[in-house]
Amino acid sequence: MPGVLVFVLVVVAVHALGAAIGGWAVLQENHGRREHGQEPLMPMGVAWFVALFGWGTAVLQSVCVVRARKRRPWIRAVLAVWLVLVAFSTALALIGSLAAGSPGLGMLVVLGVDVAALWVVLGETARRWFSVRGPSSASARG
Repeated sequence: MPGVLVFVLVVVAVHALGAAIGGWAVLQENHGRREHGQEPLMPMGVAWFVALFGWGTAVLQSVCVVRARKRRPWIRAVLAVWLVLVAFSTALALIGSLAAGSPGLGMLVVLGVDVAALWVVLGETARRWFSVRGPSSASARG
C-alpha cells in the first residue's frame, strides 16, 4: 500500500476516534449538567442522536480503514465523503474562531491535513489502488 494512503488512513482513524469520543463527551456533559441542576447543552434525545451518529460514523470509518487493503471502490467513496464533511466542519470551526477574535491556529493545521488527505483520496494514487482487486489468494485457486 502506498505511503500516502497510509497517511490518509491514519487521518481517518484519528477522526473516527474523535467522533467516538465526542459522542461520549456530549452525553457525559449533558448528564453532568443535569446532576448539578444546570440547563443541559441540548435535550437528551438530541444528545443521544448526536452520540449515536458519532459512533456510527466512527464504526463506518473504522471498517473502511480496516478493509482498505481489500481495494474496494466503495471504500474510496466513503473516505472521500467523510473527508469532505470533516474538512468543511474544520473550515467552519476556523472561521468561527476567527470571527470570535481568537484565531485557532490548530484548526488551520488540521484543515491543511484534512485537505491534503482529501486530495490524496481524490487523486490518481487512490483511484489506482481502490479500482484494482488485490491478488487472489492461493486457497481460492485450489
